[in-house]
Amino acid sequence: MTENLNIASPRTSSPVRLEGVRDASLSRGLWLVKWLLLVPHLLVLVFLWIAFVVLTVVAWFAILFTGRYPRAIFEFNVGVLRWSWRVAFYGYGALGTDRYPPFTLADVPDYPARLDVARPRQLSRGLALVKWWLLAVPHYLVLSFFFGASSTLVIGEADATRTTVQTGGSLVGLLVLIAGVALLFTARYPVGIFDVVLGMHRWALRVVAYAALMTDVYPPFRLDQGGTEPADVSLPPRPTDSRAGTAAPTPEPAGTPA
Repeated sequence: MTENLNIASPRTSSPVRLEGVRDASLSRGLWLVKWLLLVPHLLVLVFLWIAFVVLTVVAWFAILFTGRYPRAIFEFNVGVLRWSWRVAFYGYGALGTDRYPPFTLADVPDYPARLDVARPRQLSRGLALVKWWLLAVPHYLVLSFFFGASSTLVIGEADATRTTVQTGGSLVGLLVLIAGVALLFTARYPVGIFDVVLGMHRWALRVVAYAALMTDVYPPFRLDQGGTEPADVSLPPRPTDSRAGTAAPTPEPAGTPA
C-alpha cells in the first residue's frame, strides 16, 4: 500500500517516486509496431483519465472541506499514473522495455517501470485553490519544452531574403526517436539518452501529482536523471529480477510511514 512507503528524503524533495529499469537486450525493430500493440491500453487510458479528472474535482471539494484527500480516490489516481507510466516506458515515452504492460492499476513489483506517490495525512485547503493553475505555471512552461513545443528556425538571411522553418514536436519524442534509430542499426540503446528521458518523465509526473492535489510538496526544478530516484530513495525492492535485468539495490524503508 502507498502508506507503507517512506517519504522521500530532503534530497529528492518529492513524495513521487518513479523507477525505470532498461532491458539489457531490446529488439531492434519491435518499436516500429508498438503503436499498434498499445491500442488496447490507449483505449482504456482514455476512460481512466476521464475518471481521473472527475475524481480529482471530487477530491478538490473534499480537501476544501476536510483537508484530506479521500483514500479510495487517491489510490485510484495513483493507479492511473502508474498505468500511464508503464505504457509510456514500454512505448514511445522511453522504449525502455519489450515486456508488454499489464492491465492493472496496482503496483507490479517485477515490472521494469514503477511509480508511487506517498499519501499525505493532511493537505492545505488554501493551496488547493491556487497550486494547480497558478503555482504550477513555471513547471508547465518547462514541460511544454520537454513534451511539446514549436519554434521558428532561421536557416539563412541575406539582405531582404530570410528563410525560416517552423518546427514542432517534443524534446522527449526526438530523443526517443534517436534511441529507436540507434536500436534499429546497432541494437544498442544510448545510456545517456535513457537517463535524460527518465529525468524528464520524473519531473513531469511530480508536477502532475502536485497539480492533481495529491501533494503539497512543490516539485523541485531539477532534472533527476537515471532509472532510480536520487540516493536510491525509491520503491521497495523487487521480489525477483524482471526481464528488464537486475534492478539497482534499494535500501530498506526508513522513517515515519506516511
